[in-house]
Amino acid sequence: MYSKNVPSGFPKNFLWGGATAANQVEGAWNIDGKGISTAEVVKRATNRKDFTLNEVTKQSLEEALEDTSTTTYPKRRGIDFYHHYEEDIKLFSEMGFKAYRLSIAWTRIFPNGDENEPNEKGLLFYDRVFETCKKYGIEPVVTISHYEMPLGLTLKSNGWESRETIDEFTKFTKVLFERYKGQVKYWLTFNEINAAVWGFNGTGALDEGLPVTQKMQLRYQALHHQFIASALAVLQCHEIDPEARIGSMLARMQTYPKTPAPGDVRAAQLQDQLNLFFTDVQVRGEYPRYMNRYFRDNGIELEFATSDEETLKQGKVDFLSFSYYMSTVTSDDEDITKATGNFALGEANPYLKSSEWGWQIDPIGLRITLNELWDRYQIPLFVVENGLGAVDELTADKKIHDDYRIDYLRKHIVEMKESIKDGVELMGYTTWGPIDLVSASTSEMSKRYGFIYVDQDDDGNGSLEKIRKDSFYWFKDVIASNGEKL
Repeated sequence: MYSKNVPSGFPKNFLWGGATAANQVEGAWNIDGKGISTAEVVKRATNRKDFTLNEVTKQSLEEALEDTSTTTYPKRRGIDFYHHYEEDIKLFSEMGFKAYRLSIAWTRIFPNGDENEPNEKGLLFYDRVFETCKKYGIEPVVTISHYEMPLGLTLKSNGWESRETIDEFTKFTKVLFERYKGQVKYWLTFNEINAAVWGFNGTGALDEGLPVTQKMQLRYQALHHQFIASALAVLQCHEIDPEARIGSMLARMQTYPKTPAPGDVRAAQLQDQLNLFFTDVQVRGEYPRYMNRYFRDNGIELEFATSDEETLKQGKVDFLSFSYYMSTVTSDDEDITKATGNFALGEANPYLKSSEWGWQIDPIGLRITLNELWDRYQIPLFVVENGLGAVDELTADKKIHDDYRIDYLRKHIVEMKESIKDGVELMGYTTWGPIDLVSASTSEMSKRYGFIYVDQDDDGNGSLEKIRKDSFYWFKDVIASNGEKL
């Protein structure tokens, strides 16, 4: 008789924590030798319910270079983590964080992207951040490229459209792996690498005015260059620091068919393939066959160097990390009702509730995703982004009663625990973002995710005082009990 023990809960070494991005928290955009990044030329959204990033054009880029304000470009100020990292990490420690996922600003290390030598002041800043993490027993999980790159590379060679950017990236990663060997155990190459097919935010390449076919050609070619850069970084990391582990990161879009109609089921299958194409390449080390037809049907012809296929095969990642905020519904019917979320479009699901920003809340979808990814790849998984953006009300006695956030996170943690019982190997869970920060999509502050309230409004006014929300104490108990006290 076959019998195996079923896990009862989270493993003892589970990495509980939170996640941020340099361009959303650090600020200090023009000091200590830092160059300007692609994230810092994206204007603040004029419509707070506009879920897509403002398009960057040649004209808007020229305007951004002439405008030094942080009001129009809030990612330049963030929440001034650059000067407050010690107190912020101390608060993470108070919650009991086992891990803190952060990104390194490429422009702090190579301000324009093409310098021969790194900026020592930038390296020293991250030395101090990692030392602070170590002081509090927090494991840094570092994203190398999180929706930003040196604007100098956009101006020089149109970002990732150019194959030359691969060399600039691997120069950057080599410096990081050598400098922080022994300090950083977990690395991620590109945040939500599928963002490359959404445009400038992921590619750093201007493609305004191009016909759709040419635009998609440019974006998928840029993505191919990122795949090669990622694989080369994996090989670098394994050689320089064999004890470190390096993974990929996907914006996971769990897609359901609208009905059992075969056409709807096929439409959902296609969307699923287009989402998992990225991890198929990075985990399996080759382009999946189903993309051959997609590329043909969309007039996309990728240029490969002779060594590219072998590079992808050799540079496979050690684990797969992903963001999960919501699921979507699709159909082969063109007359559909749209729901928005995290740059993805799909049909509204009548069985789900939505956040104030229209993101449909689906905790069971996280369990489905975890099981599907585990079955497909059989490598460790890591949920590195999950959270609820909401308008938090500060009471007269400086309290934030965010039961809605606790409810959201609790339900997702329950489903993660169920997936572990299903047999999924799950490394950790870092919520987005543990402290209020500038929104990725709209660059506003009032869309808050944190356990820690930051006194700053959408215009940058405020004292930056930090206030613990009700969810702060709740998550502290969750971590202390290793997910048992929910």
